Amino acid sequence: MDFKISTVRHPKEKFYGTLMLVIGTLVWAGLAAGVAYVAMNDDPMILFGFASYIAMFWFSSFVARALLRAYMIGHYVMVSEQQFPHLHKMVQEGAQAIGLKDAPQASVYNSSGVMNAMALTLVGRTRYIWLTSQLIDADDEEQVKFVIGHELGHHVAGHLDTLPGLMRLPAYMMPLLAQAYSRGRELTCDRIGYIVSNNLQASRTALQMLACGSAKLNSQMNPAAFEAQEKMVPSTAGFFLHIFSLYPRLTRRVEAVGQFAEKAPAGTSAPQVSAPVVRVEPQMA
Repeated sequence: MDFKISTVRHPKEKFYGTLMLVIGTLVWAGLAAGVAYVAMNDDPMILFGFASYIAMFWFSSFVARALLRAYMIGHYVMVSEQQFPHLHKMVQEGAQAIGLKDAPQASVYNSSGVMNAMALTLVGRTRYIWLTSQLIDADDEEQVKFVIGHELGHHVAGHLDTLPGLMRLPAYMMPLLAQAYSRGRELTCDRIGYIVSNNLQASRTALQMLACGSAKLNSQMNPAAFEAQEKMVPSTAGFFLHIFSLYPRLTRRVEAVGQFAEKAPAGTSAPQVSAPVVRVEPQMA
C-alpha cells in the first residue's frame, strides 16, 4: 500500500502544528491590517518600509543559505553512486518508499566526535541530508537506515517547507509552544524512520545509540532496559526538562517507536523496492 503521511503524523505534531498555524495566521493578518491602516491614514511610506524589511530579511536568508551550500560542496563529502554507494542506495530506496519524488542529496562530514544528522533545504529546490562521521562509525547499517529514514521524514512531512514555516513564524514567540511542536515533529520522524528501516530492533537501538555513542557497546545494547529508565525519570524535574526541550527524552522516543510499531495503521509499511538506478540529486536528534 502507498505511504500516507496523514496516517503516520504524530497527534502532538498535528495539534501543536495546527495551533501554531492559527496563531501565526492571526498575527500576520493583524500586522498586515495594521500596516495597511496606518499607510492609508497616516504615511504611505510605512508600507514601503514594511516591504523593505521583508525584502532585507529574505535577501539575508538567501545569502546565508547560498554560502552554507557553497561551504557544504567544498568541505563535505557528497554521497552518490560513485561515492559511498551503499549510503546512496539507502537514501534512494528510502525516498522511493515514502513517496518523495526527488531523493535528497546526502553528505557526510567530519563531526569531530559529535553524533548527529539533519535535514535541511538551501537555495534552489534540492533537499539535503547531512550525516556526521561519528554516527556512521558508531551505528551499524540497519541503524543508519533508520537515521536516514528519520531525516527523510522531515522532508516528506513538510517540516522544511517555506510557506508553512513563515505562517507559523510569529507563534514561535509563544512560550513553550515551539518546543512542543518540535517534539511532536521528532516523534513523527521516528515513526517514518521505522517504516523506512522496517526493523524495530534497529530503530530502537539507533535511538539508544544517541545516548550511548559507543561503537564498541553497540551490539550489547538492550533497548527494553533503556526504555524502562523512562519510568525512573523524576516527575517534577523530568517535567520541567521536558517542556523546555526541543526533543523528547531518548527513553521516551524508544518507547514511542515501539508503541507505534505495535499498532501501525494500514498503509504505513514500506514497500520492498529494487535498487533504483537514478541521478544524484541537515538533528536526527
